[in-house]
Order: sequence, then C-alpha cells, then structure tokens
Amino acid sequence: MTFVKKHSSQILVHILFWMLFVFVSLFLFSDFYWKENPFLQYLTLLVIIVYGNNFLLLPFFVKKKMYLLYTLVFAAISFLATQLYCYSFAKCGCTIIKCLSDYLWQSLVPLIFFSFIWILYRFIDKENEIEAIKKEHVEMELKFLKSQINPHVLFNNLNTIYSYSLEKPTEVPDMILMLSDNLKHVLYESNSKTISLEKEIRFIDNYMKFQMLRTEGTKQVNYKKSIDSYRYQIAPLLIITIIENAFKHSVLNSEISIFIGVENGILECICENDYDKEKGNTTDFRIGLQNLEKRLELIYKDAYEFRIDKGESFKVYLKLDFK
Repeated sequence: MTFVKKHSSQILVHILFWMLFVFVSLFLFSDFYWKENPFLQYLTLLVIIVYGNNFLLLPFFVKKKMYLLYTLVFAAISFLATQLYCYSFAKCGCTIIKCLSDYLWQSLVPLIFFSFIWILYRFIDKENEIEAIKKEHVEMELKFLKSQINPHVLFNNLNTIYSYSLEKPTEVPDMILMLSDNLKHVLYESNSKTISLEKEIRFIDNYMKFQMLRTEGTKQVNYKKSIDSYRYQIAPLLIITIIENAFKHSVLNSEISIFIGVENGILECICENDYDKEKGNTTDFRIGLQNLEKRLELIYKDAYEFRIDKGESFKVYLKLDFK
C-alpha cells in the first residue's frame, strides 16, 4: 500500500502509455494487425523486455556507470525484438532493412519512453533524498548550536546564586525560584522550533533580574522594552545570546544598554556596552555571536538583519520580520 501511494504517479503514467501505445498500434496502422493479431501476442513479450530493462538492466548499468555498454545492449535488444516480431509474429517475409523501417518503432518507443521515466523518477528520488539529508543536517546543526547556548545561561545563573549565597543568603530562595523558571525554559521550551514571544520575553526579564543583582555596584544596566503585541512566535534563545555577550564582555564600571521593541510584526533588539578593544577580535569574544548568526541564517534566511558595530562601544543590532 505504501509502495502504491508513493509511486502512484508512475503507475498512472505506465497505464496511460500502454493504453495509448495499443490504440496507436491497432487503430492507426495496418489492418494486418486485426487479421492475424500478431501485435497483441507480441505485446506480452514487449512488456517483459521493457520491465526487464527497467528493473534489471538500467539499475545494473547505471550503478556500474557503464553507459556506453548499456547503449550497445539497448540497441541490440531493440534490433532483436524487431526481428523477432517480423519473422516470428507478423511473418511478413520482408528484408531486415524493411523490417526495421516498418516495425522498429514498436520496440524502440516503449524502451526509450520507460527508460526516460525511470531516469526521471530516479532523479526526483535522489533530489528528495538530498533535501531530506539537508533538512536533517540543518536540524542537527540547530541542536548543536542550541547545546552551546544552553549551558551559558545555566552556569551564569548558578554563579549568581553562589555569590549571593555568600553575600546575601536571604535573597537566595527567590533566586532559586527564578532559576527554576529559567531551567524550565532552557531545558524544555527551547527544544521547540518556535515559542511564544511572551515566554521568551519573560525568560529574558528573569535573566535580567539575575544580572542586575549580580552586577549591582559594578555596572549600570539600562533595560527597556516597547512591545505592541506578544502574539508572535520566535525561535528560542536568540536575543539572550546578544544580552549574555554584553554582560560577559563588558568592562567593570561601565554601562550596558538593552532595548527590545516589537512594532507591526517587526522585532528590534539593540544592545550596547563598553568593551576591551584589545580583546574585541578574540575567538572567545566572537563565538557566541557567530553561533547566533548561523542560527539566524538557518531559521530566518532573508527575514532578518544582524549587525555588529565596533566603535567606542560594542553595539549589536538584530531585526526580525515576523510577517
């Protein structure tokens, strides 16, 4: 049943061809076919030759890439089949040249047509296989990139809780609850291709609370939002990569500015921070944003804009088109 469903178009093509072939052979050519009916007898042998070619010869020679030898075998089969029809079925008593000129088409047309159909559908199957492999590769790459992101979020939060357990232990219980929400988001919800924008922003808000507590007295954090609707879906853990990068690589006693805006289906995230210019080109500095750009290209393709400006401050701009 699965085979029939998968190859239903091929089966239909085969049936229609044989119906047309029989009609043309019996109704549009010599009345001789009606008197002795040799064509209908030959048709059985022709079907055997055609499908023997499709199921045995073509797969074998194509796999071995013996195209010239296959051409010679193909020509020999066509010639012998035509001679067989002339002298064993039609018994026309004509010369070899006359036989070929009058009857070669009956052997040649089905063989060429079904060889072409076999090659065409093999090409389509190969293309589908390549697309499936590409899709699987993209999914594996996305999972790999996510796996690189998830530990960063977890370890940063754990470090914050650890430092507060030493300095301000009374605030630790609330922080553990926030960490629990973050873990749920990272371990479960982020495995989806997309999640609601509301959940992603809530996760970012939670993360920002951790960072504001952790950097209190050492960094000034300006976090602003302007969101006209939360009804959109977004790939998880995109924005957080930009924000994490800002906290990770900003220098002490500096300012971090983060803005997230959504208006008319367009999301903009602007993150700016002071940084050490000597370390600005190191691999450690770039890896998180490089991974982010790969994910954006895989998921959003032409529906995003991503820029990094290195001037007096380090500025990252992300624009996503949800429409």
